[in-house]
Amino acid sequence: MFPPKRIVCLTEETVETLYLLGEQDRIVGVSGYVVRPPEARRDKPRVSAFISADIPKILALEPDLVLTFSDLQAAIVADLVRAGVNVHAFNHRTVAEILGMIRMLGAMVGAAPRAEELALKLENGLATAREAGRKLSRRPKVFFEEWNDPLISGIAWVSELVEIAGGQDIFPERAGGKAAKERIVRPEEVIARGPDLIIGSWCGKKFQPSLVKTRPGFDQVPAVRSGDLYEIKSPIILQPGPAALTDGLKALQRIIGDWAATQDKV
Repeated sequence: MFPPKRIVCLTEETVETLYLLGEQDRIVGVSGYVVRPPEARRDKPRVSAFISADIPKILALEPDLVLTFSDLQAAIVADLVRAGVNVHAFNHRTVAEILGMIRMLGAMVGAAPRAEELALKLENGLATAREAGRKLSRRPKVFFEEWNDPLISGIAWVSELVEIAGGQDIFPERAGGKAAKERIVRPEEVIARGPDLIIGSWCGKKFQPSLVKTRPGFDQVPAVRSGDLYEIKSPIILQPGPAALTDGLKALQRIIGDWAATQDKV
């Protein structure tokens, strides 16, 4: 069936993209973690968590395509393939790959021109942000904290967005790790690298600066000494889709830009 008429999306970024392309009527089921756009959570049946799914409920929707993301959903993919369902597993981790996902998804639903238009709009926004970031008088060292126990540093697209916004990711060498365990860092490493900003986005729970401040040795960290600890909500930065390249990037720009402006006054 081309283009597919009944699509189940098991992560948020494909839902958001299909809505932006005006193809939301194709969506017949979504992940329980979907919050963007709000009408998707309100209107579409929820059929999965992230690493688990209600396979009978998905099959009852009679999808001609199920969209998944990453190796973490490999077991779900296997079950659906065995049940005879067409599945596409995206595995994008970088800004360029997010843009590639948008273009590919557009082609899959017969909306390639609109997808290209969306991707170009996002690319232009990234270029504008990068130019603004280059104009900052100082570039803060940034620890993006994706999880707190163990400490996990930011994934590739987040690291890239920090740089685009004018910051310096203190763990760029870890960002390429696709699995979270590849991005685990020790508290003493964070202390040694001395971030000027700590930005928390604890997936699924609220970032707590008070806990960061009480970590042994963190009273030596510039970000803690100056009180520069901030939260960016995970739905706008940790989903590898349009939201990260727009709202997530804008949140980083505000934090990093405000820090640089403060430094100019010192």
